[in-house]
Amino acid sequence: MHDHHQHEAKKDEPGHACSHQDTRGEAAHDERARSDQCGHQHGHSVTPSAAAKYFCPMCEGVESDVPGDCPKCGMPLERNPAWTGQANVIYTCPMHPEVRQDHPGDCPKCGMPLEPVAAEDDDAGERELQQLARKLWIGSALALPVFLSAMAGMVPAIAGNTIFASEWRRWAEFLLSVPVVAWTGGFIWRRAWNSLRHRSANMYSLLALGIGSAFAFSVVALVAPNLFPHEMQHGGSAGLYFEAAAVITVLATFGEYLQERARRRTGQAVRALLDLAPKTALRLRDGVEENVPLSDIQVGDLLRVRPGEKIPLDGEIVEGRSNVDESMLTGEPLPVDKSVGDSVIGATLNQTGGFVMRAGKVGADTLLSQIVHMVVQAQRSRAPIQALADKISSFFVPTVIAIAVLTAVAWLVWGPEPKMIYAITNAVAVLIIACPCALGLATPMSIMVGVGRGAQLGVLIRDAAALQRAEKVTHLVTDKTGTLTEGRPELTDMYVAAGVEKNWLLARAAALERGSEHPLAHAVVKAAEAKQLPIPAADDFQSITGAGVTGKIEGRRVRVGKRSWLLNEGVSIGAEFDGRAEQMLASGGTVIWVSIDDKAAGLIALSDPIKATTPDAIRALHGLGLTLVMLTGDHRATADAVARKLGIDRVHAGLAPQDKQRIIEDLRRQGYVVAMAGDGINDAPALAAADIGIAMGTGTDVAIESAGITLVKGDLRGIANALALSRQVMRNIRQNLFLAFVYNSLGVPLAAGALYPVFGWLLNPMWAGAAMALSSVSVIANALRLRSARL
Repeated sequence: MHDHHQHEAKKDEPGHACSHQDTRGEAAHDERARSDQCGHQHGHSVTPSAAAKYFCPMCEGVESDVPGDCPKCGMPLERNPAWTGQANVIYTCPMHPEVRQDHPGDCPKCGMPLEPVAAEDDDAGERELQQLARKLWIGSALALPVFLSAMAGMVPAIAGNTIFASEWRRWAEFLLSVPVVAWTGGFIWRRAWNSLRHRSANMYSLLALGIGSAFAFSVVALVAPNLFPHEMQHGGSAGLYFEAAAVITVLATFGEYLQERARRRTGQAVRALLDLAPKTALRLRDGVEENVPLSDIQVGDLLRVRPGEKIPLDGEIVEGRSNVDESMLTGEPLPVDKSVGDSVIGATLNQTGGFVMRAGKVGADTLLSQIVHMVVQAQRSRAPIQALADKISSFFVPTVIAIAVLTAVAWLVWGPEPKMIYAITNAVAVLIIACPCALGLATPMSIMVGVGRGAQLGVLIRDAAALQRAEKVTHLVTDKTGTLTEGRPELTDMYVAAGVEKNWLLARAAALERGSEHPLAHAVVKAAEAKQLPIPAADDFQSITGAGVTGKIEGRRVRVGKRSWLLNEGVSIGAEFDGRAEQMLASGGTVIWVSIDDKAAGLIALSDPIKATTPDAIRALHGLGLTLVMLTGDHRATADAVARKLGIDRVHAGLAPQDKQRIIEDLRRQGYVVAMAGDGINDAPALAAADIGIAMGTGTDVAIESAGITLVKGDLRGIANALALSRQVMRNIRQNLFLAFVYNSLGVPLAAGALYPVFGWLLNPMWAGAAMALSSVSVIANALRLRSARL
């Protein structure tokens, strides 16, 4: 069977800038001070340019050129590692950090090679974490005596002591709590103010209201106690809540610190991918080798790669040979032999030999850059399930404020004396405990961790919607060639007419097939070359699309192609040929017919070997409850033979690309959720027609455009991993939403005092603060479990 078709690979062309809402200026108030990067090296200074984008992990469409806080939810903006703007790379000496320059070289003091350092913005998250830790420790040290002083005032034996009863104790609580509330909790007030300016109430609005109410009430009670009625006074003065304001601020800071630590871990997969690429390359120009930054390399530059070094960019070997470890992309542990003319991928590891390569792709065009871009965009995408959380969050804060007001009114009307104290205490507890942070984090954290985990497994997910759809897949439709099989046909059998020698016939067939681009033709030529057969020249060569090739060799007419074409050409075919052809097809081979001078002379059987990993992958997919359907353009007998070996549930053979699309649409009309796995080239229509398209490919053949999920390595085990991962992520999201909903459903009534009439129990605002912090941490910790979840 000889179909002369061409494969047209799709290429990913990621955008460099996102069309999101630009909040520059809104977040600029929190821009961290830039330290002076100028260093003097041989008389010139170094001033790196800022080239970064920051986005909110919770709010879609919020992006800024400078670090800061999200104007919608108040969360710190995170740096977008997929942003391709180039900042100057600074090189410094590990022994003499004062030596800094904008190009690689050797230290003039000690001679050591200079090393690239990360831009200051890369360390912004670490500085933020350190600052939070410092505020936490200092705030805790100041809040502790305030708390002990307040508790001491509640113990009769101590409260009667003149020292603790004196007015200075109350002023000491005030003075100690001021820096805690104003400095340690400064981020709360700044973010609450931003939410007010942008008319977008959020968790920090509630925190500011709660802490502010407790602190303001206490200040008034301290400086003007006579403003309060007698029933609100105890021992001649109104009660103070400085300890509540201070402790809640410290607890909120503690929660923020834990969140920052946990959120930094969610981006480790992307940072690990970015760290794979080398920072410099050895460029050859006019016979001179020069170590230059990767940003200086242009397409067409010659680069030398020595043993043990990482390949700097995507390109082609022009001199030398080596074994290359491509496991970082394909997951295949065995190194790949590379020689002149072979393509190499940036960030893979050169092992045994050195070679010279020509740079083919640079910057954002390299495969690694495309992968990083895809992973980051997927992490920032929103799953349809998040719409529920978004809808609730949109009216959550106003509802909580209303509940707090109603709580205060209820305690003022029906509560025991002192009514005002009870009203303020419970209203503050409602405001503090009803923080919506856990609800907002429930989906984004799971998506970020899950997509990053997939990238480490070689599973590239286009967006969160694809991840959610993949969970419901019932039928997996696969192509045969390149998906179940290696995609590299090999000669497995030959049959020749009486008086014809096999090698002689193979050489004549190869002479014609050399002019064809078909994969089967390549297999014939390769088989002849492997036997070192002398291949004669062919004259009057013709290639007939979808039929075969013909020409004259040594004055004799030779045809190689389909049986039906040979018959149309008047070739005589004996009955023995048909019987043998059926046997070859039944064993899973593809048969090519060869005729000499209008008479059948032989059959060549080619088989595409099944991938060694396919049987295990099929078992894993059946274990997930999937029905497997194989679609192929091959002969029915060949397709059935492969299906029997692998245990495929359904087979459709002899198909054209449009037939595959039609079958997938039929399955969807029957109510099935269909995933299509193909090589991402000829199967693009079918990939687009499926509920979820899974592109199979290796290296630069990764077809991102037509699929929701792309497997860097063409291995069915990746499909099993992808579908199992989708189920894990969606289960994790539902767990997070459950935690958030249950927390708020139970927490708000408790804080309002629902148990007081029955058990006489009230929730102290400080305990509400602790519960608020731990709710967010519990959601993030649950999401982080995906990093080690067993698939």
